[in-house]
Amino acid sequence: MKITLIQPETVWNNQEANISKAEAMILKADGTDLILLPETFNSGFLPAETVQCTGSARQTVDWLKGIARRNDAAVCTSIFERVNGSLYNRLFFVTPGGDTHVYDKRHLFIGDEKKRVTPGKKRVVVTFRGWRILLQICYDLRFPVWSRNRDDYDLAVYVANWPEPRADVWKTLLKARAMENQCYVAGVNRVGKDPNGIAFAGESKVLDPYGRDIISLKAFAETQGTADLSLEQLIRFRNDFPVLPDRDEFTLII
Repeated sequence: MKITLIQPETVWNNQEANISKAEAMILKADGTDLILLPETFNSGFLPAETVQCTGSARQTVDWLKGIARRNDAAVCTSIFERVNGSLYNRLFFVTPGGDTHVYDKRHLFIGDEKKRVTPGKKRVVVTFRGWRILLQICYDLRFPVWSRNRDDYDLAVYVANWPEPRADVWKTLLKARAMENQCYVAGVNRVGKDPNGIAFAGESKVLDPYGRDIISLKAFAETQGTADLSLEQLIRFRNDFPVLPDRDEFTLII
């Protein structure tokens, strides 16, 4: 599988500009299977009370479907969506055929998001082109039990708005999730500054099951990159070093 990370400088609360920018960057991603965009790529990580997203969410999803169809690739990102009065930070995984899978962010970030956004209650793994893919959003990365591999996924994806002051945490935890779960991990992050002066370094990357970088995008640069993953090599590694059967079992209280 080929996976492409799109690392843009997000334009604050401007859906049209962010979609236009993402589309131009995706044009360079020929021949890929999966395209990842950062968390809330179409708006930035807005204060929840300012989100007016009933119409814009649908427009963005329609755009994702068009991109998936045109590129013959799945597209994965999160956006804010309001449903029946409840606001969600919702990840959409859209296939070229128009199938749409959703995952609602489970671990809501300290402060405004936690107060105003509704947490998800369901862990989601999708199957695409023979790969089992775990869907996760940003702050979820800090909670290993939620992403524990139950021998049910091969690739974990994290779409994020991860601030630069905690960049070392981002890189360390991506590595840890790959090693402990014997899986590939892809983390995509934005760059630039928001109106609150918070800087985002990007440093999007794809790691192999040993925790080694396959690709790592340049910090603070608006860029993209593609990694080629091998399911055969992953299966061989798991067979040669069968860690997952010895995993601890957890009961989650939701």
